[in-house]
Amino acid sequence: MIFATVGTQLPFDRLFNSLDTWAETRGAQEIVAQTGTSEFQSSRMDVRRMIDAPSFRSLVKKADVLVAHAGMGSILTAIEYAKPVIIMPRRAEFGEHRNDHQMATAENLAHLSNLRVVYSAAMLEDALDEALNTRPVDIQHDQISQTHQSLLSGIQDFIFAEAQTPARAHHATLAGSV
Repeated sequence: MIFATVGTQLPFDRLFNSLDTWAETRGAQEIVAQTGTSEFQSSRMDVRRMIDAPSFRSLVKKADVLVAHAGMGSILTAIEYAKPVIIMPRRAEFGEHRNDHQMATAENLAHLSNLRVVYSAAMLEDALDEALNTRPVDIQHDQISQTHQSLLSGIQDFIFAEAQTPARAHHATLAGSV
């Protein structure tokens, strides 16, 4: 199963249209897409605007691969569950965000072994084909060392420390309080 998530702040139809094109040519793959504020629809995906925290974590756990914007909550959750993640950063020039901080995030995390950065539909298609044809990482969430779990928790606490603001609180709820 492919789980695609883009947070709640702004639409990211470029990612969903790319994923939809891939699904049209490949078929037979379950895809759940959390679209946030987008009006995107597809007959090839289970499209959900919002997903509560327990369902979000359940979908990540079930997924063979996570496709996401370059949001830290999505990336940290993929790392926490040892899931391969393909990130497509939002681009300010396309009106997908107010600035290019996601491009910087992607560039700084591109070296991680379970993370692949893509910038186009063609790159996403190649990354999905590769991820779904690669033997999955044989690690369970409960096998992650206590040290790594503590590190992830510390980073998550730092990122979402200002969860009192409505946008951050909503994101924390969507991302499973990541």
